[in-house]
Amino acid sequence: MCNSDGNCRPLGFLLGLPFAFLCLVISIVGIVIWIVGLLLTIICPCCLCVTVIVEFALVLIKAPLHVMEWCTSKIPC
Repeated sequence: MCNSDGNCRPLGFLLGLPFAFLCLVISIVGIVIWIVGLLLTIICPCCLCVTVIVEFALVLIKAPLHVMEWCTSKIPC
């Protein structure tokens, strides 16, 4: 996996795979929370707390990407 600087760090990618798998499970939970939150927002748009839950679910969905970027940035070439 290459970062934005063009440096390839395959060791960081391999070490980050178990963490990415765990984050993948968390992101699946985030997808379920996101779908339920959207349905609640459609049913009752006056609930502002539901929008916060939906935003949190989006963070959970993007978690595997953040973990892989973090792991590859910590391993020197």
